[in-house]
This record gives sequence, structure tokens and C-alpha cells, in this order.
Amino acid sequence: MLPQTKSITSVDHNSFFQYVRIMISWKEFNGYSFDRKINTLYATGNFIMAIRYYSFKINLYLLDNFYVEVFIDHKKAKIEKITRLDTSHSRMKFYYDQIKLPTIHQ
Repeated sequence: MLPQTKSITSVDHNSFFQYVRIMISWKEFNGYSFDRKINTLYATGNFIMAIRYYSFKINLYLLDNFYVEVFIDHKKAKIEKITRLDTSHSRMKFYYDQIKLPTIHQ
């Protein structure tokens, strides 16, 4: 006996769309609240690496088509800021010393 299958017209659309995610733009992400930025990064971002920079540990994430830096003050155990990676900043040498970041075309 063959297993019973559902026709395409009887698919539960709510369960299907829970797996579909629209890409986020930097403009949209930057408009999120601080907590929502954190939740979005941890839920859908890809952790790339961490560096030490002055008093900060900086976690680098790839979120859709842009890189995001999360500045953590490890002495306070607090996230101080979340910014888009500035590829012209001198801090880039800390990343380049460890990995080669692919270019993202925007």
C-alpha cells in the first residue's frame, strides 16, 4: 500500500513559510532595536571570527550580504555597540592577519 500524500493545494502554508526568510538590508537591520539586532544576529547571522581591539572583543558576523561587528566590553560583560564593518578602518588588519574575507558585491 502506498503512503498517503498531500496534494500541493492542501499544503499548510503557515508551516511552509516558517522556513522562508526574506533577506535583510543594512538599512532595515540598522533600524531594529538593540535587542532585535542581537536576536537577529544570533538567530540568522553566521559567526565569522572574534578579535581583540583595545578593551573590546569584537565578534564579526555575516548577515545576508553585509558584515556586522558586535563590540563587547569583556570587563563589563556588556555589548557596547553593533555596527556595519567599515572595510577602510585600520582595524581590518586584525581580521586580515587571521583570515581572508571574501568580497561581497552590493
